[in-house]
Amino acid sequence: MLQAKFLPTLKSLLIEPNTPLIHRDVSWLQFNDRVLAEASHSTNPMLERAKFLSITASNIDEFFMIRISSLSRSIAALLRAEDKNRIRRLCKIRASILESVANFGAKQVEALDVLSEELHAAGVHLVRHSASDEAHQRICEEVFLSQVLPRLGPPEVFSPAAVTQLDNLQLGAIFKNNVWIRIPKSIPTTFAARHENAGAPCIFFLDELLLAYLGPTFRFGVSPALVRVTRDGDFTLDLEEEDSESVPDIVRSGVKTRDRGRPVRLQYRGDFREGYLGQCMNALRLKQDAVIQAPGTMCLSGLWSAVNQLPEEFRANAALAYPALRPVLPLPFQDRKTLFAQLKQHDLLLHHPYDAFDAYVEWIRAACEDPDVLKIEQTIYRMDTLSPVIGLLKSAAAKKKVRVIIELRARFDELNNLALADELRRAGVEVAFGFGKLKLHAKVALVTRKEGEAQALYTHLSTGNYNASTARQYTDLAVITANPEIGADARLFFDKAWEGEVPAAFKHLLPAPAKLHRTIAGLIGHEIEAARSGKHARVVAKVNALVDEGVIERLYEASNAGVQVDLIVRGACSLVPGVKGLSEKIRVVSVVDRFLEHSRIYYFENARSMYLSSADWMPRNFFSRLELAFPVLDPTIYRYLEQVVIPAYLGDTVKARELTPQGTWKKRVAYGRQPKIRSQFFLEQLAARAYEGTPLAEREFSAGTAGGNSIAGKEADDGKDADSRSACASG
Repeated sequence: MLQAKFLPTLKSLLIEPNTPLIHRDVSWLQFNDRVLAEASHSTNPMLERAKFLSITASNIDEFFMIRISSLSRSIAALLRAEDKNRIRRLCKIRASILESVANFGAKQVEALDVLSEELHAAGVHLVRHSASDEAHQRICEEVFLSQVLPRLGPPEVFSPAAVTQLDNLQLGAIFKNNVWIRIPKSIPTTFAARHENAGAPCIFFLDELLLAYLGPTFRFGVSPALVRVTRDGDFTLDLEEEDSESVPDIVRSGVKTRDRGRPVRLQYRGDFREGYLGQCMNALRLKQDAVIQAPGTMCLSGLWSAVNQLPEEFRANAALAYPALRPVLPLPFQDRKTLFAQLKQHDLLLHHPYDAFDAYVEWIRAACEDPDVLKIEQTIYRMDTLSPVIGLLKSAAAKKKVRVIIELRARFDELNNLALADELRRAGVEVAFGFGKLKLHAKVALVTRKEGEAQALYTHLSTGNYNASTARQYTDLAVITANPEIGADARLFFDKAWEGEVPAAFKHLLPAPAKLHRTIAGLIGHEIEAARSGKHARVVAKVNALVDEGVIERLYEASNAGVQVDLIVRGACSLVPGVKGLSEKIRVVSVVDRFLEHSRIYYFENARSMYLSSADWMPRNFFSRLELAFPVLDPTIYRYLEQVVIPAYLGDTVKARELTPQGTWKKRVAYGRQPKIRSQFFLEQLAARAYEGTPLAEREFSAGTAGGNSIAGKEADDGKDADSRSACASG
């Protein structure tokens, strides 16, 4: 790894003092800071800010369940190996992370306080501590008596060891008279209610209701103290030696272990009997720094769910929420009878959520209804249970061959995927599961169609899941193509994966773990050689995370060779940009906005090579998952991504932040007459205007507008009507 001189403020963030790599967990916490900043930003609608605040809490929960657990296991492994230097370094990092989490909680409280006041002024009451007036008190008590109390069990005798009985993220209410009540996880953590005589809706947190009413209801006289245990939620299942029929039972058993994993955090609220909190900590075998006071409420992660329960007039209020997204159904998908013929002419690009997920649904529907379609196959990593695709595949199974490969180990979606597998099998769909040590993360669907005496292959490849719900919340890119060589690769992928073999020998597709890491390193190497030969060379990568040390070292080498490197990284980024002698030609930006950035783009300018993928630049994606990167072969789509999409993100001056050589993130701004650009709003406008003025308009949308409405007319100060492609391209 290349060396360089680092500022003292940066050294505390690094994996090792003289290694130019920011620790991934430290960088991830910085990402959560960026999310919290959106919760605090007054230009965002208030309900949107509530969403961001809720996300920060659920992110921290998952951070403890997965990352803190992993860090603790790493320290334990080093203890066995007696690696004292590494132990000291990791323990120091862990202490710094836990201190940051505690400080982050204080910022969450501040953001919640401000948001509560502003929502109250707008007519939505976020009821905390105690109801402010008699009307709210009546609603409060009514919610507790009707929706909480009937689900509670009787009080039990308490001793500090009893907290070990709590499942992951379960609340316990402890009274000073040595009794306690375990709060069932089936009770929602937030409630939205509206009294019949009160016009304003109220939002209540479960823990606030417990503090206010649990003591009087059971005649204990005082409010309880509350605890919440977080447990190690990461479990790994190696299915390599298992037959397919036993896989569901193994996964179900593994999911159960998540609720009973090793404790990693104890949150608390309220007044404890002297010594109880410390005794609870000891019973859970936690250190003091893992015992954390809740940030105002233990139920903050449920805030977004309560917001979604508010009456429609509030969620449709422009002062409180963004206008509802009106995704566009592109013109080629409006007539299923001609869809396959149009795919013969050229590939089709979908940019979700601006292009409707219904476009993919219509393609599947066309395949299901077409008597010439012989076979439909697709992978499933995360799919919502109400997706219309499920019904289509089930009905098609009665007429043609339908095969689905489901990854049962998609974290936190395991039970949903098990139920989906059962449902599809009962309908006659052939179902296989992800296999071995590799999680199946590739997103691909294949339609085989009889055309004359031959069989044509139509392939859908995506950066995101086949999930209609998240397709409205995540940005993703997908390509549908009739390219026979891509189809042959997809056919090989399904045949090999169906047999439990790791597919590798493709003509165009890049699979992980077989080739993806090596090919990316090689393509960066091509740009390095081009730069050393005096040619223009550039690498652009848009990913959710960049933490792979091998790729980062290659990018440092590229910078020193004169290659321009532009990185768009949503979350954790271990690379340090802009350091003299190391990364002077590298810049890193991150966009956190209304939609979760989820698309992955790899672009190598001199090589004239561009890939889209389901894979981030992380060791797990390169070596522990079955991933696919697919080339952009259609020249029109290539030009659109190169000339419009990439510059939009790099030119964002409203929601983008840039990583500094000090390892901190700063807000990007527009200078002078430079137009303010908000990339997500810009791209939403393009879709609403049928991609007018871009390469895509030259063919796919030439017949006119494909539905939807323009979102022009927003305030320029918010960067919402930056609609000039030339201005965007300056990024």
